[in-house]
Amino acid sequence: MGIIHIQAPVVSDELDSLRAGDIVAISGYIYTGRDAAHKRLIECLESGKKLPVDFKGQFIYHVGPAPAKPGHASGSAGPTTSYRMDPYTPALLDQGLKAMIGKGFRSQAVIESMKKHKAVFFGATGGAAALIARSITKVEVVAYEDLGTEAIHKLYVVDFPAIVIIDSLGNNLYESEPPKYKKP
Repeated sequence: MGIIHIQAPVVSDELDSLRAGDIVAISGYIYTGRDAAHKRLIECLESGKKLPVDFKGQFIYHVGPAPAKPGHASGSAGPTTSYRMDPYTPALLDQGLKAMIGKGFRSQAVIESMKKHKAVFFGATGGAAALIARSITKVEVVAYEDLGTEAIHKLYVVDFPAIVIIDSLGNNLYESEPPKYKKP
């Protein structure tokens, strides 16, 4: 199995053929968002206001990138635990979000919403923040600048390394793989 190259954002059902365990390299524009930004996005939706980002076909990376050192687009950019975004995720999937990048388990409610919207959850390797930052070539704050590193950033990435953890059918690598390695 080779690396599957994906261009972000997606325009249709491009992620439907991915399966849990597929290794991908993502290139294009993706957004960042952590707890505080997700909370504000949902407050925005609940108050009937327009979101600061059109999430149709977009990817969101659960990260708060560290400030860049001179000569670099981004500082370390390792994933945060995605479960903390679960209370907000179904509403963003309803807005057209197609992929999330992070680490850790997702709730059953999020997985059901992912299946409904044919969305995918990619895992980024925790502890590889400096390596991941090498794939980021451009960073721009697009919303909630007052949140600092937790603001929503628009990143341009080239060959961002990830693995499909949960595919659009709900197949979950965290559930399918551990039994294979249990001792009898």
